[in-house]
Amino acid sequence: MSHAIDVGYRHLDTAHLYRTEPEVGWVVRKKIQEGVITREQMFITTKVWQHNHRPEDVEASVRGSLQRMGLDYVDLVLMHWPMAISVEGADEKIDYIETWRGFESVLDKGLAKSIGISNFNAQQIERLLRNCRVKPVVNQVELNINLAQKDLVSYCQKNDIQCVAYTPFGSMMPSREDPNNEGTKVDDPRLTSIAKKHGKTVGQIALRHLYERGLVAIPKTITKSRVVENASIFDFQLDASDVETLNALDNGYRTVRPLFWQEYEYYPFDRVDAPIPKIPEQYLKWEDGGKIDI
Repeated sequence: MSHAIDVGYRHLDTAHLYRTEPEVGWVVRKKIQEGVITREQMFITTKVWQHNHRPEDVEASVRGSLQRMGLDYVDLVLMHWPMAISVEGADEKIDYIETWRGFESVLDKGLAKSIGISNFNAQQIERLLRNCRVKPVVNQVELNINLAQKDLVSYCQKNDIQCVAYTPFGSMMPSREDPNNEGTKVDDPRLTSIAKKHGKTVGQIALRHLYERGLVAIPKTITKSRVVENASIFDFQLDASDVETLNALDNGYRTVRPLFWQEYEYYPFDRVDAPIPKIPEQYLKWEDGGKIDI
């Protein structure tokens, strides 16, 4: 993250679930202390986890995030999922509209500059818009060449909701290896030929495609060279044949498929006929880390 800020990144995305808030806050405060950035130049996003969907718990969750980061406010806080779960994993069936009241309160109190949602489908957004005082500014969802979600993106754009793309490479990279993977791979000749034509990597082509669709991508990497590579997508344009080829790769394959929640009341994705796996332990109760001093 320190290297990312040094080379020009100004948006850091974290969440209570990720357990990275202390590190994000430490890096931001350190770079401010060094004079590299000001707080106003950074855009920090965090997310409220599903254990905190009661309206009164939303504020406590955001205050906890701020304490762990050592910051006075975040620029954007998201409802991580529309479903509420207990620390034991049970479906609490708390209506996300009620949860949203807590987000509006957080905004009113200046703990966040803006509020949004994540992993919501169009029907859920439509219902939220009919019942909210402040509408969400962002819907962060999985978007990539295999999961274009054109209808959802179009709906959000018509309602002035910015779509932010997590998992922007889908399942193409070796780190996403899965024997049942239906996604396009990084060595697919349709991708490599476009990359070669522009003198770019396949990853850069995937990110550029999202950018040209008006989407914000948040690629994840732990490699310094890829931090620079992922940002080097603004010196070329895809032509019509490139876009046609990339659009044709949309097969609806969802890399992030939490089937363990698919029987929950507010599950946002299509339900599939498949065994229900056990909820991973990392989604249940955990011990929060504290603020890291500079």
